[in-house]
Amino acid sequence: MGPKSSAIGHHPVIAITGSSGAGTSTVKAAFGDVIVREGLKAIMIEGDSFHKYDREEMKKKVEEYAAKGKRLSHFSAEANLFDELANLFRTYRETGKGKRRFYLHSEEEAEKWGQKPGTFTPWEEINEDSDILFYEGLHGGVPEVAPFVDLLIGVVPIINLEWIQKIQRDRQKRGYSTEAVVEAIKQRIHDYVDYITPQFSRTHINFQRVPTVDTSNPFIARDIPTMDESLVVIRIKKELILKYDIDLLYLKGMIEGSFISRRNTIVVPGPKMFLAMEILVTPIIRRLLGISFA
Repeated sequence: MGPKSSAIGHHPVIAITGSSGAGTSTVKAAFGDVIVREGLKAIMIEGDSFHKYDREEMKKKVEEYAAKGKRLSHFSAEANLFDELANLFRTYRETGKGKRRFYLHSEEEAEKWGQKPGTFTPWEEINEDSDILFYEGLHGGVPEVAPFVDLLIGVVPIINLEWIQKIQRDRQKRGYSTEAVVEAIKQRIHDYVDYITPQFSRTHINFQRVPTVDTSNPFIARDIPTMDESLVVIRIKKELILKYDIDLLYLKGMIEGSFISRRNTIVVPGPKMFLAMEILVTPIIRRLLGISFA
């Protein structure tokens, strides 16, 4: 059965935030399973759709900045529409509506709109009925946006693993050379420190994957460590534990091989990450919506 009432008087916003290559898309898919299983209607927002420049414009802007001895990346405020994203979240929470657009990553996506890949669709009003807005991208926890997020999730693999994942993804799915991806990582590092890392102090829950194999030099790694070769550190904000009566001992008992490392932190085997996520977030989503199920 579907939702019957809202306990908080607005449409909740859930945001998954993390760097490029962090694995936010995989976590988004797991959350999608929870949303479907709970019978909810969700508005899905990709962070790429709130970049300021399309693909060609961004290349020109990066060159302009470089000519002035400055840096510009998709991590930085100058390349994004933070105020518009915050306004979407605020408006959606109050009315269930708001303005969105889509970024067309591929030829296949672009063909449906009669546009070039790397461009944005026109802005449009959200008119369909929904229960929840679900964001996945780079900036769900920046200061302009975070106040309008009801549940903020950070996906934060240790940095070497993040770089391995980015290199492998960009090579295999986007056709970049290893050298080009490494150069992009180097160009973004200052913006990573300024705009990405601080978000993880504002998140309600962080999922941090830690490989148990050697990743000392991520730039020569031939493959991505598997979930079987990983542990996942889950840090839950103490305020969230109190607000939703989260019982880490119960979670530990439900997940074989897990252990509590701090009062607000549980460590689970890599393959159990999505089970832990489901056990943890499903009751929170239900509470946010005031859902009663038969």
